[in-house]
Amino acid sequence: MTPEQEARTVIDEKLIQSGWTLQNVSHLNILTSLGVAVREFPTSTGPVDYALFIDGEPVGVIEAKRSTAGENITVVEEQSARYANSTFKWINRDYSIRFAYEATDKLIKFTDYKDIKYRSRKVFSFHRPEHLQSLLAAPDTVRNNMKHFPELDTTGFRDCQIAAITNMDKSFSENHPRALVQMATGAGKTFTAITEAYRLLKYGKMNRILFLVDTKSLGEQAEREFLAYTPNDDTRSFSQLYGVRRLKSSYIPNDVQICISTIQRMYSILKEEDIDESTEEESFNEYVTADSKAPKEVVYNEKYPPEFFDCIIIDECHRSIYNVWQQVLTYFDAFLVGLTATPDKRTFAFFNENVVSEYRREQAIIDGVNVGEDIFLIETEISQKGGHILKRYIEYRDRLSREKRWEQMDEDIDYDKNKLDKDVVNPSQIRTIIKTYKDNLFTTLFPRRKEVPKTLIFAKTDSHADDIINIVREEFGEGNEFCKKITYSVENAEGVLSSFRNDYYPRIAVTVDMIATGTDVKPIECLIFMRDVRSKNYFEQMVGRGTRTIGVEDLQKVTPSATENKDHFVIVDAVGVTKSKKSETRSLERKPTVSMKELMMNVALGDKSEDTLTSLANRVSRLDKQMTEKEHKEFMKNVGVSARNIANNLLNAFDEDVIYDRAKTLASDSIPSKKDISVAHKELVKEATQPFFNPDTRDFIENVRRSHDQVIDTVNLDSVIFAGFDSQKEEYAEKVIQTFKEFIEENKDEIIALRIIYNESYKDRPMVIEKLKSLYNKLKKKNITIERLWDCYYIKYTDKVKRGTVAQLTDLISIIRFEIGATDELIPFANRVNQNFKDWTFKKNAGHTQFTEEQMEWLRLIKDHIISSLSILEEDLEYTPFDHKGGLLGFYEMFGNEYKNIINEMNIALVA
Repeated sequence: MTPEQEARTVIDEKLIQSGWTLQNVSHLNILTSLGVAVREFPTSTGPVDYALFIDGEPVGVIEAKRSTAGENITVVEEQSARYANSTFKWINRDYSIRFAYEATDKLIKFTDYKDIKYRSRKVFSFHRPEHLQSLLAAPDTVRNNMKHFPELDTTGFRDCQIAAITNMDKSFSENHPRALVQMATGAGKTFTAITEAYRLLKYGKMNRILFLVDTKSLGEQAEREFLAYTPNDDTRSFSQLYGVRRLKSSYIPNDVQICISTIQRMYSILKEEDIDESTEEESFNEYVTADSKAPKEVVYNEKYPPEFFDCIIIDECHRSIYNVWQQVLTYFDAFLVGLTATPDKRTFAFFNENVVSEYRREQAIIDGVNVGEDIFLIETEISQKGGHILKRYIEYRDRLSREKRWEQMDEDIDYDKNKLDKDVVNPSQIRTIIKTYKDNLFTTLFPRRKEVPKTLIFAKTDSHADDIINIVREEFGEGNEFCKKITYSVENAEGVLSSFRNDYYPRIAVTVDMIATGTDVKPIECLIFMRDVRSKNYFEQMVGRGTRTIGVEDLQKVTPSATENKDHFVIVDAVGVTKSKKSETRSLERKPTVSMKELMMNVALGDKSEDTLTSLANRVSRLDKQMTEKEHKEFMKNVGVSARNIANNLLNAFDEDVIYDRAKTLASDSIPSKKDISVAHKELVKEATQPFFNPDTRDFIENVRRSHDQVIDTVNLDSVIFAGFDSQKEEYAEKVIQTFKEFIEENKDEIIALRIIYNESYKDRPMVIEKLKSLYNKLKKKNITIERLWDCYYIKYTDKVKRGTVAQLTDLISIIRFEIGATDELIPFANRVNQNFKDWTFKKNAGHTQFTEEQMEWLRLIKDHIISSLSILEEDLEYTPFDHKGGLLGFYEMFGNEYKNIINEMNIALVA
């Protein structure tokens, strides 16, 4: 069979599928059915591949080509037009060929010649005969109707809504297939979309519009708004004029003009599959759950063919429409309108960069459509720097069951802020943030309130959210109703969300992702970020939960002590989210709330998408860093390849350079063809995913992952570094430094005494330590700690102050010396001693002395002692930790007669 014959076979199948009767010229009977397609019908310019008859009248032509003609399909349009303007043999009455299709086995394009400035467009399949009949019966085409929208009655509309509707009218009139409406949260996107839907139905004469939402709850919200809408040019409500139906089953009534549905339900309707209604509660946000399944393929549905909807309005279009679900949209021969507050590059690209409205949050605040925010920072020691846990018996907790146990640690643990609340849980860090929020709540943040304002806390995980809830209830001395979790894992999440929106309790809600976007809770006046966010758009969506305006009467229904309209909200930034660098999309983690087990199962079932493989690479890479040496060996034994190589292979499968290099090995030429590149990509994907097809491998990897429990850090108690509004940070630092200057003046006699450490014998330093302790106790009575003071100097003198481990009493000397001008740089005492120690040991080893490793262990212990105590005396060697190594006698046996010289030299050299 030739390529042309193969294409004709597929085209025949699609015509039959779409309700057409196929005939050859030799056996034609054009009245056999409503729609008849006659092959090779003769015309004055030659036989047309297919002639289309509706109720016995010639109305259209199809020009069929082989698959490879798709790249030149616009050239084929000229052939279709020639046949359309030709004389059909044997037909002697007046007729007009209005419709033309250009088709291959992969592609179908359609033109309605009645459209002013007609233009071909890609369609999923051929239109049904009944649809073409309705087009013939209509006075004019939808596209022509939309060139004559009447002027909008702007009564009751905001300027941003007027601009969006006017520009949408223009976009439709110019036959742009896709349009993007960017409007700030709270600016009335849905109201704007309903107005345009009304105009499309009334003036554009569209038959049916699909309003697509992301979740079931957003569908309910949209339905309420449609039912409540009354146009300016009619006294009747929208629902009295047109049928509005939120789809709850697989049935779509023909007499309904507005259908509201989740994209999940619409997919199940097209596929004629039952839907798990719980999936309609799940957000398909690209930054959160982000399409955890393989791409959804749709097939022709006779009940709901591609022409069923004339327009699709996609609410929150920064979600749902990419990769997996896009086929649901492109199935329909419909205009697409996207609504979002936070488009990204993919959004602009999908809507052909046709932005008909650009109304940003900054302008919305200026116009009073949104309220602005104050940023209140809470910086704590653990939040910024993590912690160090010495090897000891420590508490472990199973991440899922919450069962606790005590075990001996294998080694010391250092954790940074990225491991906090995931691998290591530090209750003191959570408690410090919550206590600081509570302490500032009625004095600084909301001084005229009697109850906690509606507050939303963003947590990292469900586990983290539970820890926060327990501590919030305890610190505020409240019960279960006061603080609740609102995430997808919570039973009756919508009920809790409704209470948070409309009732007095809960006052504080903790979420991971459920109400980060798209959900309207106007009374929220405070957002607490206890998780960082790297996506710029997702962060803006989260911030949008606080921007909604609400009048004093409505606000008092849930917050009785409110005395005025909501005029601002507060962001409490406990993790530096307002300062961290944001990107348009995440680099590796595309599916952060999809479990590793599910990602592996997706791959095993054939999901080869970049998002899935890249996210899985990220998880395997993370596991690679967590595994012990023993686990690495077991991994190689059980899987046959290292975790690091698996991660690299998964990433390489989508690395253009790696794909190109592989393609060069396949190419017969020096330059790989598109086919070579495609084959290379498939090979790399196959190789990367191969291990996950083995169920034993998947089980092994999952068991290794589960074995890495959370550590409960009860050793490191957290402390506040700074708590205040962002704009006040430098002012606060200046105030603390000024207080310290006054403190130095008040205690100048003692300060002078402290300076003896730089010009007297080290033997006097024990006395200095006691004076230093006394001095520091006085300083703490002014609510100033060494850590806080150091950070304030860093804020004011960033270029001169070094970060480091600042937790030693001896660091107070460094700060004093810097303040009185004795040194130009503020360097942690430990940093200075460590550097001096390196210089001293290097100098000794370069000479006649060569320290052994055992000797170096002694010297490091002495160095650590000097960091905390300024000096080392012979009697100090009889105490911990030196006593475990034999004390002073052990030191003498290790260094012989040089032991005194060693002590003297280190006392002088290390604090120089």
